[in-house]
Amino acid sequence: MVERERVAAIFADAWVLYDDSIEILEMGKQRIAAEVAWGATKRATDALILARTGREPSGTGQTTRGISNLARVEPEFALLRARFRRRIGTLHGKCFYEGNCPEPELLVLLIRRTNSYIRQAEMLAGMRL
Repeated sequence: MVERERVAAIFADAWVLYDDSIEILEMGKQRIAAEVAWGATKRATDALILARTGREPSGTGQTTRGISNLARVEPEFALLRARFRRRIGTLHGKCFYEGNCPEPELLVLLIRRTNSYIRQAEMLAGMRL
């Protein structure tokens, strides 16, 4: 039961980060909002991995390997893995670190769609019906 509570707490953190990313986006700080949305993505993925494997990733490398391993074993994870890869590359790498953000309309859409990523991760984790 403790593990399920931990999964729920990590998903709750992902939702807080998502809300923060929208607030920051509305202030016009797209680059920072991209990184916070990436944080929400990572936390949701961490919760999913914990729910499915019993192990909580301790860093981005473990999260990346974890979602890749799940996608190899269970095909329904493949779409989420593709979305994860796009987000790590675009939101975290290109936009936040390099300052090479996509056109504003696409970036805003990617940030706002973080909510559907979290919902999909919750569903795959068995946290949503």
